[in-house]
Amino acid sequence: MLEVLPGTRNSTDAISVGPTLPRILSGRISTTNLPLNPAGIRPTATDRPQIQAAFERLYNGNDPLSVAYREGQSARKKLMAELAEDMKMADGGAPSPIGFAGEAQKLGRLIARDPSIKVAFFALGGWDTHVNQGSVNGQLPNRLKALGESLSTFIQALGPSYSDTVVLVMSEFGRTVKENGNAGTDHGHGNVTWVIGGNVQGGKIYGQWPGLSGNELYEGRDLAVATDFREIIATVLQAQFGLTTTQLSKIVPNGPRPGRELTTLIRA
Repeated sequence: MLEVLPGTRNSTDAISVGPTLPRILSGRISTTNLPLNPAGIRPTATDRPQIQAAFERLYNGNDPLSVAYREGQSARKKLMAELAEDMKMADGGAPSPIGFAGEAQKLGRLIARDPSIKVAFFALGGWDTHVNQGSVNGQLPNRLKALGESLSTFIQALGPSYSDTVVLVMSEFGRTVKENGNAGTDHGHGNVTWVIGGNVQGGKIYGQWPGLSGNELYEGRDLAVATDFREIIATVLQAQFGLTTTQLSKIVPNGPRPGRELTTLIRA
């Protein structure tokens, strides 16, 4: 997507919150990894003037490694300065919430402060609940509650920027409909995607609902897949960034295009 968008590229166009680059942001355009926990924003050895100067001499060429180093350092300096300013202003010095909610809050403030950020990605684990999954209480509901509270914190931190933001919450696999012998569920097929944003026409389920009766389940055990996840992504990208059909075909080659129902998901 960053390749087809017009305008000058910026090393902070896309940010991944975490220690390693996720597959969803692996491509030819430079992106930035930014751990938002306290350890992630502390000065490193390369922030020391002497070491920084030595690295700048070492990577002052036009080879790919040198270019990547300079882009990474530029992005880090910019984002660290913005985070440092945010820490001075946030909540009159009150501590941030613990865990993901705190990181979500920092990311929301960063996006609100820096309009050059076009895409941000968070990876969260802990959903592989094969044992003691729970219903109202337990592993899964507790994690869903924390996720919901963190998304709420993120939205509040965005402030007015929320009106021009779309959040996609996705997973690469679902769970079986029936409980297994360990009070959990195993890997399944069909899943749900949450779409949240200021222009999202929410409060309803989009797409077909296959049902949960035995003859409607995939292989008699899983929720059937009714919507290609690429169609959801294409719909959001088209509405959010005003992409043309030609641009979409480069991002999702040979993939589905936004269907009639999904085109009403986001207000123009």
